[in-house]
Formats: sequence, C-alpha cells, structure tokens
Amino acid sequence: MTSEPDCLFCKFARGDIRPHVVHEDDRLLAFLDIGPIRRGHVQIIPRAHHAYFELLPTDLATDILALGQKIARAQKRLYNVPRVAFLFSGGDIAHAHAHLVPMVEGTDITSRRYIREEPLSFAAIPSPPHAELAEVALELRDGLQQDLAQGRET
Repeated sequence: MTSEPDCLFCKFARGDIRPHVVHEDDRLLAFLDIGPIRRGHVQIIPRAHHAYFELLPTDLATDILALGQKIARAQKRLYNVPRVAFLFSGGDIAHAHAHLVPMVEGTDITSRRYIREEPLSFAAIPSPPHAELAEVALELRDGLQQDLAQGRET
C-alpha cells in the first residue's frame, strides 16, 4: 500500500491520527468531516494514497461507491433526508476522497457558476465539538450495523 508521509489522509489511514470513524476495513476508511456541511457529513478515503479520483484503480473506486451507498442509506434514515449527495473532490487535500452530505436544502452543495451575487463572501465552516463528532460517528456506525442486522441491502 502506498502512503505519503506528510499527507493528512495517509496519517488517518495509517492510524497516526484518529478521526471520528464511521467505517473501516483493509482498503477504506470512512470518517466524519470536521467542517460538516450538514450533520452526518462523511468522507471516504482509500487507505492507499492516490492523489485524485481519476487515478484510483477501478475496483477501488467501485468499493468507495458501494460503501457510499451503504452510508447514504443509513444517513437518509437517521437524518430523515430525501437524498444524500455523493461527490469526489480534491481541492483541499491531494488524496482521493468522496464526500457524502445529507441534503437538507438544494443549496447544500452549490456551484459557484450559478450564484448571481457579487462579490461573494464566505465564513469559516464551524467544526463541532469533539463530543458531538463522537456522538454522530457512533450513530452512523450503529445505523450501518442495524442495516446489516435487519438484512437491508448493504
């Protein structure tokens, strides 16, 4: 497995830094975003370092998508939302990662291209306290386990 010494997500994957884990296996790690768009905002990363999603081996990208579907079903049920956004990004950390955002409003993930107001201003995204992140990670882990126990498509 490839790893970059200074990559934050590689540090998560190696266990050097422990995020609020929702799921982990030998290839993937899913954890809470510390600046969530909505409660339950999860990121999924491969444990191996691949800078961008187009560089992922197809089977690994497929595994990320399959895990994303499982987490999205739990998010929809837990947060009573009609849909969950799934997107790969790479603007902040050069380690392929997917975001799953429970969609409360249609503007929860918005493209700059269709915003009319100029100039735009942005506020820093608040990071919930450690205890709240731990609570959310637990509810998502429990939600995934409930799906498995009840034989839901996972």
